[in-house]
Amino acid sequence: MSEHESEHLLGYGIFMVVWLALIVLTGLTVVVAGVDLKAMTVTTALLIASIKTILVLMYFMHLKYEPKFFRIMVIIVVIALVTFIFITFLDVFFR
Repeated sequence: MSEHESEHLLGYGIFMVVWLALIVLTGLTVVVAGVDLKAMTVTTALLIASIKTILVLMYFMHLKYEPKFFRIMVIIVVIALVTFIFITFLDVFFR
């Protein structure tokens, strides 16, 4: 095992906590889908999905322990993706 890997060994406990948080957030998404929040339903579901994505990226994909440059590059890519999706939605809304 390399030095980089041994510095960031996490016990099963943290993975179980993150997994339980993902399960709870999934349940919350189902509950929100069943409640009539009008225009806020999609926004709330996307917010919950974003939180779940951050948890997966940080813990299961070990982004939390990567160098700062790598994390900044991932953030730039995510911002580009969100921008492209936003522009696509604008095109659909104004047809």
